[in-house]
Amino acid sequence: MKIVTWTVGIIAMFGLAACAEPGHYPVSDEECGPNDPVLTLDASDCAPLPTGL
Repeated sequence: MKIVTWTVGIIAMFGLAACAEPGHYPVSDEECGPNDPVLTLDASDCAPLPTGL
């Protein structure tokens, strides 16, 4: 049962991502623009903070 759930989830994830047109976000279908704040994100912005801070 767990394998079926994961398989359906992965297929749905790729299906949603594949439905986006170039220049649009896949979930909201909003148009990507040159002033989008996500363009300045770096991988280090998404890293968890070390414990103890």
